[in-house]
Amino acid sequence: MPERLLIPSVEMRLGSLLEFSRRRERETSSPHKRKARRTITISREFGCEAYPVAERLREALEKKCGEPWVLLDKSLLEEVARDNDLSANVMNSLGEKSRFLDEILATFSSHWKSEKDYFRLLCRHVLSLAEQGNVIIVGRGSSIITQPLKNCFHFRLFASPKFKVHSISRRMGIEAEEAERIIARRQKQRDNFIRDFLDRDAHDLGFYHLIFNNDKNDVAAIARTIMEYVTAP
Repeated sequence: MPERLLIPSVEMRLGSLLEFSRRRERETSSPHKRKARRTITISREFGCEAYPVAERLREALEKKCGEPWVLLDKSLLEEVARDNDLSANVMNSLGEKSRFLDEILATFSSHWKSEKDYFRLLCRHVLSLAEQGNVIIVGRGSSIITQPLKNCFHFRLFASPKFKVHSISRRMGIEAEEAERIIARRQKQRDNFIRDFLDRDAHDLGFYHLIFNNDKNDVAAIARTIMEYVTAP
């Protein structure tokens, strides 16, 4: 069963991203000073329940703040980066590129080859959206890419092998042995991605404001704690 079943289809979520971009475009053109907004990044070991946490967090933040929040993950960001028309639509709505982009890209690994331009575009989307605020970004190196942004809060989930196998098995409807193989393969891919493109280690806890043991904290508890942390006066 395909791993993309762990999260809703991209098509279902593109509309909310485009509407979010249009709202920001209207705000940017307004003569009134733009309200400062927070951005949240969630990093995790593969098998932790980051997307369910992010979805619960988005709902809680919209209820508390009375404003829309957008949830971004690997599949949604990559779809935008691949589709030139869609990418231009989003970027034009957000305005000029992040002033941190060149500074951050200069610190990345020199191992880039054919994927360099693609990843530069993906970084630009992550940074520009993060600067706007009211954004929750799951994975894709966002916790590292956005470190210079003062409006960003970074969180990481970890869990025991038993928890991760059970979670993937349950959510994907597969046997434990298959879940274990998927977890090992995907975790290796993630670690390699962060190392090769960002020259960093995602397991470095210095990047994060808080970390959560998914074994001992369920989705609701983690989402509630993050919301209270980022909305504290």
